[in-house]
Amino acid sequence: MKRRDVLKTAAFGSAATAVLSASPGAALAAGSDRPAFVLIHGSWHGAWTWNEMTPLLAKAGYASIAIDLPGAGTRTRFPRSFLKRPLDKAAFATEKSPVAGVTQSDRTKAAIDAVNHAAGLGNGRVVIVGHSWGGVTISHVAEAVPDKLHALVYLTAFLLPNGMTAGAMLGDPAFKTGQVAPLFMADPAKTGGLRIDPRSQDPDYVAKAKHAFYHDVSDGHFAAIANLLHCDEVASTAGVPMAVSAARYGKVARHYVHMADDRAIPAVAQDRMVELVDASGIGGKTAVHRMPGSHSPFFAQPEALLAVFDRIAR
Repeated sequence: MKRRDVLKTAAFGSAATAVLSASPGAALAAGSDRPAFVLIHGSWHGAWTWNEMTPLLAKAGYASIAIDLPGAGTRTRFPRSFLKRPLDKAAFATEKSPVAGVTQSDRTKAAIDAVNHAAGLGNGRVVIVGHSWGGVTISHVAEAVPDKLHALVYLTAFLLPNGMTAGAMLGDPAFKTGQVAPLFMADPAKTGGLRIDPRSQDPDYVAKAKHAFYHDVSDGHFAAIANLLHCDEVASTAGVPMAVSAARYGKVARHYVHMADDRAIPAVAQDRMVELVDASGIGGKTAVHRMPGSHSPFFAQPEALLAVFDRIAR
């Protein structure tokens, strides 16, 4: 198959979950000696998370694919109460999430499909990046297809030892200063969603959301970003135990991009997760790349983040 045909397949073929984020010319420029990137977003985000990174990757010679995970981005659906303004908080707090039925297996499969497509765009190996909650998915992917991966990159993300759930990790004292929980507007056990209101008209709530995720971008930039966020993160994924082995997951190079000023996943929690995994006997040692800045460097400082990605990929 010609490289151009591979590109068309990646954009429009069976992995309709994937958004091809590098142009055909950029992917061709990558040649056969570099890995391609697969970019996995975090909670309440979508493939658009990477809109400023993918052109930079292309310019640096890397093909990349960003996807909307099932239940996210264009693959989410909103509760009816979310679309009515002014917001009926009581209705919003109790309405069942339309994405409650999405599973971690659904998300893992979508990401594996993207890896399989991306492997045809470079040297056959893939750097898979997971931001925030996306770290859960990339760990499952590494266990499933370790031979396809050049590296795992946890971008201020959930990095879990075997047997631990993301929900249990959130209960660790290292997360006690995290600023996400105050944004929740419903009981996930009742709605099936970790529910926030990215379209809130309450200035205090908006300020808290910006403070948690995007404190180092401008107010205008954050307003544009918030307009793209969806309200429900799939809650069931928080209860899925990590299932990774030394024989598969453990042989893939692990990297952690540590954000010193993160207010969603505090710096101490990032360090704690690296410590737990490295001490778990899974194999290898996580390479930690330390940066200043917020939970969202792909918008706040994309060029600096690119430099880290480039070092990992070479």
